[in-house]
Amino acid sequence: MAPQMPEEYYFNPTSHVPNSRLPVLVYRQVLPPEPTATSTREALEKNLWLKGGQFKTYWAHHFHSVTHECYAVFKGSSRLLLGRGPLDDPSEGGLEVNLSRGDIIVLPAGVSHCSVTSEGGYEYLGLYPEGSPHWDNNFCKADAQETAEKAKVASNIPIPDCDPIYGRNGPLVDIWKKAAAAAAAAA
Repeated sequence: MAPQMPEEYYFNPTSHVPNSRLPVLVYRQVLPPEPTATSTREALEKNLWLKGGQFKTYWAHHFHSVTHECYAVFKGSSRLLLGRGPLDDPSEGGLEVNLSRGDIIVLPAGVSHCSVTSEGGYEYLGLYPEGSPHWDNNFCKADAQETAEKAKVASNIPIPDCDPIYGRNGPLVDIWKKAAAAAAAAA
């Protein structure tokens, strides 16, 4: 069976968020039927995305500059705000997306995210590419210099070898490599 192609969302930098030249990817209903924390972990860890924690609603705007991150939703639903921090003007961008049980979202290093609503006992696993350092939390409130430094770090995080759902033959690697090449050609 051919892999399901994910939704792709691109975000430009804001005053307080580096964002990424790589798109956020959202895969709909790709987890095992009736997913649990255990079945979700087993499905994604075989593709070299490793559990970093099990979380509930996280209201704080934040991004990770040292690693890419995957949220795998195994309970409830949430509406996430992506690409904009609390000090950014709404005109700088951002987008709200809905996630529900069975969905995953892959956030490139530097892209901000937070829940704006949740229901049904929302829970997810945070998973990170094998070999990644422990994530850092940046709360989208730094000045321009620090944001630029974090952007440089985030832009140098390597593209993983595997898609979290489909492994080595999944769409993430190809989509992100093409996006990185297009950004380099435009620079």
